[in-house]
Amino acid sequence: MPDNDGLLYIRFQTFGDQKALEAIFNKYKENLVLFIYGFVRNIDIAEELMMDTFAILVSGVARYKETDNAMFKTWLFAIAKNQTLQHLRKQKFWFVSPEKEFLSNIKADDSSLPITLLLKNERQSLLYRLLRTIDADYRQALYLQYFEEMKPEQISRIIKKNIKQTYNQLSRGKEALRAAYEKMGISWDI
Repeated sequence: MPDNDGLLYIRFQTFGDQKALEAIFNKYKENLVLFIYGFVRNIDIAEELMMDTFAILVSGVARYKETDNAMFKTWLFAIAKNQTLQHLRKQKFWFVSPEKEFLSNIKADDSSLPITLLLKNERQSLLYRLLRTIDADYRQALYLQYFEEMKPEQISRIIKKNIKQTYNQLSRGKEALRAAYEKMGISWDI
């Protein structure tokens, strides 16, 4: 049986229930913008790509299938990532892998960034800032785990790695994050 968000989306697809789509939009819009911003480092483009992601949902181009092991959130974030990577491939100035750039040049302590408005508390802000100091592969997996509260199985679908590789990335990423915390003189308690 699909999760509640999946049921809402199915209700929108089947019956055209606009309130169901609006509930999904309101629930995920900020998290999607924050996730996409980690790739593009431009809030306007991140918001535009978030809207493109929802346009795909509305158009029905991507099909959500009811399965026990596929959550709607995982499917939605995979669409957002694919839209973002497609956008970055179209940009002429990218010479490195966009995934390697995930969250790399973000200054989370800059209060003028809209990102700081999205972060809920000081601990998350510190975690977000320290994520940019570790390897990009670890950074993306840990972001999905800590900020989007996804399970390794869901993360593996988004980052397109098998479950063992995902567990390894999460484990190694946590070790790198622990070292970053200790380097700042802060005890690790995540």
